[in-house]
Amino acid sequence: MNPQSNIAHYRILSKLGEGGMGAVYRATDTKLGRDVAIKVIPDTFAADPARMARFTREAHLLASLNHPNIAAIYGVEERAIVMELVEGRTLAGPMPVEDALPIARQIAEALEYAHEKGIIHRDLKPGNIMVTPQGRVPARAGWSCILRLPACTWRARWRLTELPKSEGVPGRVRC
Repeated sequence: MNPQSNIAHYRILSKLGEGGMGAVYRATDTKLGRDVAIKVIPDTFAADPARMARFTREAHLLASLNHPNIAAIYGVEERAIVMELVEGRTLAGPMPVEDALPIARQIAEALEYAHEKGIIHRDLKPGNIMVTPQGRVPARAGWSCILRLPACTWRARWRLTELPKSEGVPGRVRC
């Protein structure tokens, strides 16, 4: 995808990053005049009906979350999720405890909110957490790697959330 390409009424401005589930672009919503982030899944994923079904399911789950520490979902277009653009930096490297504690609290509050709705984040890592210049922490990316749990007891939930055997980085769940 090149700058000045369009997805629906969103004009791509620049690439922000790329991960296992696709690339994220900065774009302008030409109808509302605001900048957004658009996550676009790769062509190979788009050709797989099972992955597209999962992509659509995850977009619906993400849209059901409304929390100040979770980036807002604005819409879904073909092969793309349109979301709040979070300006700032990802978590990286050591930081003083007095800086880390407020960030950790915001992350925990977002995860607690999602867990109460039966949604877990399966790729939580520093690169998926943005900190705005004002210190606000909306989880920017990685929510595309989520799992909806059925209503069940805590004990059953624990069995469902154990780390599966997976390829990739040891100790990290890949989806």
